[in-house]
Amino acid sequence: MNSCGGPRPKRGAKLFGLATTIVIVCGMVLAGPAAADRNQCAPGGPERATALPKDLTTIGGVGRDDDHTTPSVEPLGSINVDALGLSSPGVLSVGTLSDAPPSICVDPAGTFSGFDNQLLTAMAEKLGLRVRFASTDFSALLAEVASRRFDVGSASVKATTARRHTVGFTNGYDFGYYALIVPPGSPIDGFDDLAEGQRIGVVQGTVEESYVVDTLHLQPVKYPGFSTVYASLKTHQIDAWVAPAALAARVMHPGDPAVVVANEFSPGDFVAYAVAKENTPLIAALNAALDAVIADGTWARLYSDWVPRPLPPGWKPGSRAAPVPHLPDFAAIAASNHHQSERPPAPKSTLAQLRDQFLDWDLYKQAIPALLMTGLPNTLILTNSALVIGLVLGMVLAMAGMSHSWWLRWPARIYTDIFRGLPEVVIILIIGMGIGPLVGGLTHNNPYPLGIAALGLMAAAYIGEILRSGIQSVDSGQLEASRALGFSYPDAMRLVVVPQGIRRVLPALVNQAIALLKGSALVYFLGLVAQERELFQVGRDLNAQTGNLSPLVAAGLFYLLLTVPLTHLVNYIDTRLRSGSNTDDTDEPAAMVTSTLGPGMT
Repeated sequence: MNSCGGPRPKRGAKLFGLATTIVIVCGMVLAGPAAADRNQCAPGGPERATALPKDLTTIGGVGRDDDHTTPSVEPLGSINVDALGLSSPGVLSVGTLSDAPPSICVDPAGTFSGFDNQLLTAMAEKLGLRVRFASTDFSALLAEVASRRFDVGSASVKATTARRHTVGFTNGYDFGYYALIVPPGSPIDGFDDLAEGQRIGVVQGTVEESYVVDTLHLQPVKYPGFSTVYASLKTHQIDAWVAPAALAARVMHPGDPAVVVANEFSPGDFVAYAVAKENTPLIAALNAALDAVIADGTWARLYSDWVPRPLPPGWKPGSRAAPVPHLPDFAAIAASNHHQSERPPAPKSTLAQLRDQFLDWDLYKQAIPALLMTGLPNTLILTNSALVIGLVLGMVLAMAGMSHSWWLRWPARIYTDIFRGLPEVVIILIIGMGIGPLVGGLTHNNPYPLGIAALGLMAAAYIGEILRSGIQSVDSGQLEASRALGFSYPDAMRLVVVPQGIRRVLPALVNQAIALLKGSALVYFLGLVAQERELFQVGRDLNAQTGNLSPLVAAGLFYLLLTVPLTHLVNYIDTRLRSGSNTDDTDEPAAMVTSTLGPGMT
């Protein structure tokens, strides 16, 4: 008995409890006082204005593309919203990101926000449409728009010539330029200093990657998201980061070991909303709505709130006929802020940086409710639903794989080879983007069921092999004895052989369930609304909101709370089954016990 009066815990449970306590206590001790609100998915207002870099004020043409900017737009009153080719009548389905503030992000309430998304919402209101946002990965966004998975792509997408081969674009609503960010004391002072052998970080699929590859002719280090590449820069795992300037200005905090040393632009490419090329009515409607929100001052208000910076000379949003927006003097505000700024804080030590990044107790407290209320239920739904599919289909594959009929055995073998050989993310994308449009009427264009199906089909391939190996490991005498007692072949398999086979592979089945639990994080590639996010995506969004990795660590603790007890539980059950068989009080001969348990199982 322990000091609390209960039974003495097992050694494994004690170790797990001790580890959890250490993590929590360390977090409380090292985090220090409650951190200030660092929500990056919030409008900063005009008082956070920044000046336009000098190299962007001396050279014209930034964001100008007269060949693709329409001379005028259709009157709003002449647009027929029923002819816009929307996937759902009256609803604008939008694929966006959650980790690129201030343009695109998810706020603490779980709402898709940022300049791009709020502007698109205002444009949809002009057309009388509702907006349904779903998060996806940038590398898949344009393909999803082209396949009509989404009506619109909203992700600060620059309308480059290469991208126009895949999708169509509206008129420009923003411009963009690159910032070169390096650690303090770096010998890199500009883009000309970048060379082979240096680790240059970019986010995969962005124009920054294209700039480094096609213009600088270098091979960068590619990351899936902006928060991870910035974290790598701060820990000196990369030498430089070519970043979107507006995003870099938002995620960089005083005291961070990072400085902007240069800026660069790409003339002729404005930022626009992506639409399927053949859906010209929707492009025309969005262009008309964009001019309307420019004319009534909505664009200027949102721009001042979210991305306050001077416009490049000669650039304005919308069509050529759109009015020039009236904006505050951002250059003067930025100069005033610069004169009033305090002395920069002293650089932090590596240990302090790691503590701030991983052990911020205030962010743990902020993340846990969202992980508990949104992430955990969705992770359990995805995992358990896919596990049921995997077990049922896996049993069918196992029995087919043991069949003497080639027309049953070979299809099962081919299925298993394909679904075990392809990467999980490839299967999820193929099912979501290939089968999704075919069953859109059944799923209401919601990829959540498709994610469950993809996970279940992948799990079936592994579970089928696990079950087949377990069933075939049962001594053949078990089947023969059952038939001699009058059992039919199906009954003998169902009542005698299969239960023994499942018991033998129970640890392997639990391991597969754990792998399926972690693999559920890949469903976000298909695009999920805020209420459908699983644990990893909730942690990832909070990481993007705060620029801190503590929410991801909190999500990892939830995975541990699910997987570690599950592992100890199956070990306990397996031990009890074995010990229960060994302590049988019957007078059954030892040879019979060995036959029942199988070779080597005494």
